[in-house]
Amino acid sequence: MTILDRLTGLAFPSAVLRRAIQLADSGKAAEAFPLMAKAARAGIVDAEYRVARCYLEGAGVPPSRMEGARWLLRAANHGSADAQALLAALYVTGLVTAEADGKGPSEHLFKPDSPGKPDFTAAFDFATKAAEAGSATGQAILGYILTSGPASMRDVDAAHRWYEKSAAAGCAEGCLGFALSLARRGKRENRVRIAEEVRRAADAGLPTATYLLAVLTEHGLGVASDMAAAAQLYRAAAEKGLPSAQFRLGLALIDGALVGQDVAAGEAWMRRAALAGNIEAAYMLGDRYAKTQRPDFAEAANWYRRAAEAGHQAAARALASLYLTGNGVAEDVEEGARWLRSSANGGNQQAQTDLANLILGGAGDPDDGASVAGWFEAAASSGDLIAAFNLGLCFAKGVGVRQDEGQAAHWLRRAAEGVAEAQYMYARLLQDGRGVAADPTQARVWFARAADAGVLDARVALAEMLLNGRGGMPEPEAAMQLFEQAAADGHAGAMFAIGALYGAGHGLPADQAAAQKWYAAAAGRGHSQAQFMLGRYLLKGLAGECDPVAARLWLERAAAHGISEAADELGAAGTPAP
Repeated sequence: MTILDRLTGLAFPSAVLRRAIQLADSGKAAEAFPLMAKAARAGIVDAEYRVARCYLEGAGVPPSRMEGARWLLRAANHGSADAQALLAALYVTGLVTAEADGKGPSEHLFKPDSPGKPDFTAAFDFATKAAEAGSATGQAILGYILTSGPASMRDVDAAHRWYEKSAAAGCAEGCLGFALSLARRGKRENRVRIAEEVRRAADAGLPTATYLLAVLTEHGLGVASDMAAAAQLYRAAAEKGLPSAQFRLGLALIDGALVGQDVAAGEAWMRRAALAGNIEAAYMLGDRYAKTQRPDFAEAANWYRRAAEAGHQAAARALASLYLTGNGVAEDVEEGARWLRSSANGGNQQAQTDLANLILGGAGDPDDGASVAGWFEAAASSGDLIAAFNLGLCFAKGVGVRQDEGQAAHWLRRAAEGVAEAQYMYARLLQDGRGVAADPTQARVWFARAADAGVLDARVALAEMLLNGRGGMPEPEAAMQLFEQAAADGHAGAMFAIGALYGAGHGLPADQAAAQKWYAAAAGRGHSQAQFMLGRYLLKGLAGECDPVAARLWLERAAAHGISEAADELGAAGTPAP
């Protein structure tokens, strides 16, 4: 500071401020700050505001949000509308705390600056003062508080008026707020005006407005649809660091919807968006790594986890699937259940179903049962047939509720209107008379519906009823067709049934060689009764082939599965059962 500057400061604080402004404007912030501080300490309001800005921006002095807020408060209390507006903005974003007036504990002076909780009450007071004093920025902030603040403060009509005043004064934030307020009113005749206000905000450099203008341009809302112009706008907002624009640009480059396809560039923008906190981008990156022709499950898990930890329900479910299958991560049923639980608690119905199936299979936390049953009951009562099916299973197995076959039958019957597996299970209850009066005729009807829908077990159950005439007339030829269809799809029970039909006749020509072939097919798939019959055939040569060694092997397998007749056969042949 020159001698002239010091002498001037002693007598003319306003001159000091003018000199400080000249120095600041010429890029000499370090020289300007001491003069601004002198003028501020002399009580010049504009100087107080400028000193506050210097502290907040680190211009000529080490940055300090607390010192900046303290000087802003002095300027605001002395009537500076600019200070009031900026202080309101800092309160809204949680960047100013109650200690900003310098009256808080001294230890706060040594704590690093970090955002706290928004203080809408303080923000409202200062924004109101600034707005009423004519600050366009203050009017925009007040509009925001009245729109997005606590419910007790909201007044959308008043917000609309303040936004309109701010926009009329040329404030970019006011233009954007006014456009959004018009959009919330939902009137088609406002579309052109909305686009105009968004363009004004975009032209002023607001990245969010540039992004919204891109959306309007892409879809032709209030402006002519222009894919190339939309792509340019998305890129402009993306380059300014807006994650939502980076995500949309990445998506456009990947699928080629707006511009020429460039998958590598699209994924690069998607990664930038994800790293900046866009959880949808992180989830989609996970999907891309998991569902490509050459999946990279480890990379997929990293992106799914990033999205899941930020609350993305579908990502949490996808991450759970990787843990349950051991793809890309070490297999861990408990961790898989934890992520399923997170997704399910967030309302993801697919995750709720997955968690229920995990619990019904004996895994997961026993305490999950009550939650699962509650989810399904709420959804089932509102007409969700899948939920009704799962609730029926909960009652059938006593998961989260008292086991009750009557309730199981009730919910399975409701689900049977559209869920094939429920049709089959309800038919079983009707067939056995569990939870509902036995009704073979209706059981046959529901087995037929489930069989037509492709349920293999239902085809076999229906074939058995057609064969023995239960619930209607015997139809052995139709039964054989159903058994053959199910056998062709790999159903071991159907293969065994065909073997039994060929072996004993049952209205069909007996064919022991064919019987042995079908017993062998079923035995190879682990059907214990078929293993016993194949062992007997090979031991006694019933189909012309005698092989005591192979016979003993199959009889031992059947005996190990608890088939007592197999143990008897082994004993009769002089070989003890295992």
